[in-house]
Formats: sequence, structure tokens, C-alpha cells
Amino acid sequence: MSATRYAYLGPEGTFTEAALRQLPEAATRELAPMVSVPAALDAVRAGKAAAALVPIENSVEGGITTTLDELAVGQPLMIYREVLLSISFALLVRPGTQLADIKTVTAHPAAQAQVRNWLSAHLPEAQWESAASNADGARLVQEGRYDAAFAGEFAAATYGLEPLVTEIHDAENAQTRFILVGRPARPSAPTGADKTSVVVWLGPDRPGALLELLQEFAVRGVNLMLIQSRPTGAGIGNYWFAVDAEGHIADRRVAEALMGLKRLSPDVRFLGSYPRADVRREELAPLRPGTSDEEYVSAADWLNRCQDGRF
Repeated sequence: MSATRYAYLGPEGTFTEAALRQLPEAATRELAPMVSVPAALDAVRAGKAAAALVPIENSVEGGITTTLDELAVGQPLMIYREVLLSISFALLVRPGTQLADIKTVTAHPAAQAQVRNWLSAHLPEAQWESAASNADGARLVQEGRYDAAFAGEFAAATYGLEPLVTEIHDAENAQTRFILVGRPARPSAPTGADKTSVVVWLGPDRPGALLELLQEFAVRGVNLMLIQSRPTGAGIGNYWFAVDAEGHIADRRVAEALMGLKRLSPDVRFLGSYPRADVRREELAPLRPGTSDEEYVSAADWLNRCQDGRF
């Protein structure tokens, strides 16, 4: 395995590359652009990269389905870290291009939802075509295949383009969440401000099946930060769920919730416990009474004494 190589959704100039460069260790790693999210994750699975950074969620459209699907199937991988990046687009064009000249535009499909209103207001007749990534869209503009691309302003110099319009976003404070993914190993120690991600398959269809899974978290005071359904491919009405929960697998309340899921679900895939990027420990709300590790230990001690006749 290449211990110094990090793969990412390329080509050069993507928001993913910008997010990856926020990691301190990126300065000492070989950064390898890949043509797609599956290619980046497969590089890790094949031992061609130690880790891969890929997008998993944005604040406008929610979960990135390609990433979620790739993590749910195939050889297991694990999330080790997350990075948040504020997203603002620039309209990149070849030098000399004016707004009136633009008949075709391109970008990654996830970008469309974040610039749809701007596009409708300023380029209502322009034809949209999807690209493998925003930076790949910039490359296609460089090659003359499209008139303009929505991408990060920082990508302009890489592809010899000019930012005709900057600070384009339909939603203020839009962010994308990226995850650093590697092969499974022991999770890092809890920080007190952590997140645990799992994929859960529903069992036989029956009333309350999803509620039973969610109650495993609720009764233990574990807050859910994301829950998204995805089709299993086995027919209409068959779904699995991607879940992000507050806390670490080393926390008693989280560990017991995961055991509860495993009892109820035919399949649960642990995707990792890792530090949160959106909040510090001192900013978290207090735990619900009865859900701290100390209270779990005290309750277990009481039960042991009852079993031993020492109550």
C-alpha cells in the first residue's frame, strides 16, 4: 500500500482538492486525482492509496448518493475524518467570452441545485450539461466543448480560464462535507465531539420497522444528524439507511444503540467514529440525564450487585 498517497475526486482544481489541502498532512502526501468517487475509493480498496477524500453531503441537496452507495457495498471502508468547505461558484470562461456569448454551461450535477436560480435569472436560454466534476467541466470549457463552467474560482488559473462572475450561490452559507476514507482499523480515541456513521438495512417489511431502529438511538439519548434512505436494488420498497449519530462507538450510549440495531437489522455496516468538523466539545449541549458513561457504569454495577444478592 502507498502510505503517502491520498486519492481524491479530480481532476485538479475541484472543491474536493481544496478540502483535502485543509488537512495538515496533505502537505506531505502525494495527492492523486481520480476520475470519479468510485475510482478514488477503489484506489484505497486496492492498496494504491492510503486514503481518499470524497464529498458525502452538501447543505443544499443533502447526501451525495454516489458516495453513500459506494460505502454501503463492496469491500468495507472506514471514515477517519471529515472536512467542511464553504462553497461558492464562479462562472469560468475562455478569455474574451461575454455573458451574451454563453449558450452552453457545465458542472457536476450537485452544483446545479446550488446555482439554479442564478442560472435562470442570468442565462435562462443556456443549455446545461453535466460533467464528472466541476473541475472537469472547467477542462471541457478549456477544450472548447462548452462555453462556461461553474467551478471554484481557484480552478481558473489551472485551466487558463477567467472568472466572468464570482460569488454565485443560491443559498447563503452553503457548505459541502467531505470525508477521509481508509481501510478498516481501530477508530481513533473519542474527542468528546464525535460522529458515528453506519449503514442499516431494514428487515422484513412490517409496520413500525423503521421506528424500531430509530428508537434504539432515541431511548439512549443519541441524537441523529443525518438519516437518508437509499434503494437496495432488490425491488420497489426495499431500502437501506445511511445514519450519522452524535457520539463515538466508545461511548456506552452509542455502543448499546449499535448493538440494538444489530439485533433488529439483518445487516449493519459500521462506517466509523471520527471527530466532528462543525463543533467543538465545549459547544455541545449537555447529555440527557441517564445517558453518560458514568451512569451506564453505575447502572451495570447495580445490576451486578442485584444478581449477586448484594443489593
